[in-house]
Amino acid sequence: MAQKGLFLDRDGIVNIDKSYLYKAEDFIFIDSIFDICKHFLARDYLIFIITNQSGIARGYYSEDDLSRLHSWMLKEFESRGVTITDINYCPHHHKEGIGRYKIDCDCRKPKSGMIDKLVERYDIDRSNSILIGDKLSDIKAGKNGGIATNILIKSQYQDRYDYESLEELADSLNAK
Repeated sequence: MAQKGLFLDRDGIVNIDKSYLYKAEDFIFIDSIFDICKHFLARDYLIFIITNQSGIARGYYSEDDLSRLHSWMLKEFESRGVTITDINYCPHHHKEGIGRYKIDCDCRKPKSGMIDKLVERYDIDRSNSILIGDKLSDIKAGKNGGIATNILIKSQYQDRYDYESLEELADSLNAK
């Protein structure tokens, strides 16, 4: 039987968005992320993080650097009672990339390749799944991937949004 999935953008949803973040010492979790994850885990959702990482394509950091950060991040989630099922990232950029990373891939949001791979790997029911993002490209990726519910959190990147903050979303979920 297909599982429900919660797809989280990383920068701006899991952590404070800082340009080309790849070091644990620069990583700051957004306060409400753990409560939101626990809410969905209690309702039998698998949790995934999907993230564009063009800093790899631009040569600012390596896939090994990103892997170290993500390993640290997963341990931090676990220490707070939250299991992240998987992380999928796109290391490409079709214009600014160098070498093998300069391609027009199917994984860079707003395309749905990262979502599609996770849906297939974990037998996720798109019609009962949710995506939370802070950019329109996140929401478009969710829609392109057939995710039923796509929630846009207010950020510096757009004027339109569903919730003012992750904390407001957490409060809304706790009221249900």
